[in-house]
Amino acid sequence: MADTLLTVRGIRKTFGGATALDSLSFIVNKGEIFGFLGPSGAGKTTTIKLLTRQLRADEGEITLFGQEISSLPQRIYDDIGVLSDNSGLYERLTVQENLALFAELMRLPSGKIDEALEAVDLKDARKKPGKSLSRGMKQRLMLACVTMHSPKLLFLDEPTASLDPGTSMHIHRLLRKLNAEGTTIFLTTHNMEEADKLCNRVAFLNHGHIVACDTPDALKLTHARDEVVARLSGGSRLTVNKSAEGIRRLAEAIEHDPLLTLHSSEPNLEDIFLKLTGRELT
Repeated sequence: MADTLLTVRGIRKTFGGATALDSLSFIVNKGEIFGFLGPSGAGKTTTIKLLTRQLRADEGEITLFGQEISSLPQRIYDDIGVLSDNSGLYERLTVQENLALFAELMRLPSGKIDEALEAVDLKDARKKPGKSLSRGMKQRLMLACVTMHSPKLLFLDEPTASLDPGTSMHIHRLLRKLNAEGTTIFLTTHNMEEADKLCNRVAFLNHGHIVACDTPDALKLTHARDEVVARLSGGSRLTVNKSAEGIRRLAEAIEHDPLLTLHSSEPNLEDIFLKLTGRELT
């Protein structure tokens, strides 16, 4: 049975009469990468700010590491890393100086700086000032800063937004490594392909409440169409139901025209989100 690290029950949050989150409930298990997915404005960033005590909920309860979040001691943040939309670096300081500052704040040995530089592939840029870095390098540096203390729980708010595919892949490799070493990751994104690659479970957030939560494979199987599509060597395509009659039709067809490929009609996560909410992920 999985150990629960984070529990959210019945959270409600409003801003000036507008409801941002409504009866929000979910759990995050120790050791998983949990994807919190939805379009811009769905409430993802608000949720992270509640979970990191930057905001307070109007109603509901949040439990973290087995304690109600408002009663947690400040030292608990030694076990947490946060990369959010308002995270930043000191642009006049070099890459190494930025890391040294975070190491001092977290009371880490200086050797952690070289480890962090190696992890995000910035060793050759250690003397560069922050202002001279590309967007992707800045994001990798900020990720190094918030993970160099090996947090038990890492909150990431759209960590690869607007990054090129190569930089995104580098960050994905780093996240998998952190997770393999024991860090639980709470990832908000509107990139469903990213979530499908990385996450053990995903929750779909729409207008402040969750409309589905499961593993990516389970969601795709639940919403798959009851059919398979066969491509035959003669160039024709045959679509049949997943039934005894459908299998019979397929068997008859390939007796005369050999089978090249066979595919089930599983949707991707973006298709499922659109089906459940009627909204595009923009």
